[in-house]
Amino acid sequence: MKYAPNPASVVEEMLNTMGISSLDELFRDINDSLMLKGGLNLPPGMGEMELRRHISDLAAKNINTEDYLSFLGAGAYDHYIPAALEQLLLRSEFYTAYTPYQPEISQGILQSIFEYQTMICKLTGLDVSNASLYDGGSAVAEACNLACQSGKNRRKVIISDTVHPHYLKILQAYTLSGRMQVLLVPGRDGAADIDAMAQAIDAETACAVIQQPNFYGILEDCTELVKAVHANKALFIMAAEPISLALLKSPAEWGADIAVGEGQPLGNSLSFGGPYLGYMAASKALMRKIPGRIVGQTTDKDGMRSFVLTLQAREQHIRRELAACNICSNEALCALAAGMYLALVGDTGLRAVATRCYQLAHYAQGCLEAAGLKLKYQQPYFNEFVIQTDDPAAVNRKLLKNGIIGGYELDGGLLLAFTEKHSIPDIDRLAAIWGGI
Repeated sequence: MKYAPNPASVVEEMLNTMGISSLDELFRDINDSLMLKGGLNLPPGMGEMELRRHISDLAAKNINTEDYLSFLGAGAYDHYIPAALEQLLLRSEFYTAYTPYQPEISQGILQSIFEYQTMICKLTGLDVSNASLYDGGSAVAEACNLACQSGKNRRKVIISDTVHPHYLKILQAYTLSGRMQVLLVPGRDGAADIDAMAQAIDAETACAVIQQPNFYGILEDCTELVKAVHANKALFIMAAEPISLALLKSPAEWGADIAVGEGQPLGNSLSFGGPYLGYMAASKALMRKIPGRIVGQTTDKDGMRSFVLTLQAREQHIRRELAACNICSNEALCALAAGMYLALVGDTGLRAVATRCYQLAHYAQGCLEAAGLKLKYQQPYFNEFVIQTDDPAAVNRKLLKNGIIGGYELDGGLLLAFTEKHSIPDIDRLAAIWGGI
């Protein structure tokens, strides 16, 4: 089938309307170095078998966590995914399901979202969850946007620079709307400067944001900050790593009004960076204001249990330009994987995973310190910490030569993460190689 372009008369009308003289001017904002000139640089055509071998050779150049031992975390974690989850997720009725635009006839996907929401509420201790967001960063930004929309004449967002840098960049992009002003408060010794954040709160403050554990793996003590936030009638937002919540205080126990975070650790593979999912839960008072979809449970005319999209007036397909956010979809398949994971491991299993991550990390600290290394920050942590080193890139290169993906490179340190997939011999090997550098 041939492509039918716009006729010359239509093109001319379009150009005149936009006040430009040629189609090339449509792309004038794109840097010349990014423009394709001279056609695609492709090799000659190949037979099917030859092409398969070529593609396989290209794929083999990727470094992955199946062939290499990895201690890289920094927001994306290599947890074990149960075999049952992988097989169930490949079923066609799950794999092809999308956002339920006709919800009444999408009972299966609605039930899975409802169960996902229920488990997120159980993890966070809060009252209501949405059907998921694009990722942890957009969940943070949407939570801040919600706070600014909720607080009359409040646009100030106070956030620590110990929050994931990608989240901060996404939040900064949201400020283009003019709905919020972000005040970034520098941390102290790897942790949030709670006193400085509390002092920055005023009558224009909509919310304060803390990540738990923070980007450096450190556990934050939010007690005094929560008091200051609520005393000023602002909202407290906590970005929490979901598996850690099996051991740590829940956001609700800290006093959070909104809990958000990256849901990738819950049954979703690293996948070279995505797709992932962001979770969001909130108190009942914010139920009508949180972005995205919410699935509710009810009964049909025959008294049978059924599921519906509820409180749909939040969405732009009803409110249009009055909608509080631009999230019209959700990461349904990723959320389904998260729900399956939580259902498969259960309360006891999730606690066991979290406990193993915690214990292996603290065992690793002892091994690395015995090898002559030391923590950059002497702070409590869950399963991730920074080891001090003058040249983290050189350390990573040496580790990679020995079949180990190292940590996230920081200024003067290497951020290492430990999950239940690691073993004592794995950590001993890491310490022996690094100690010998």
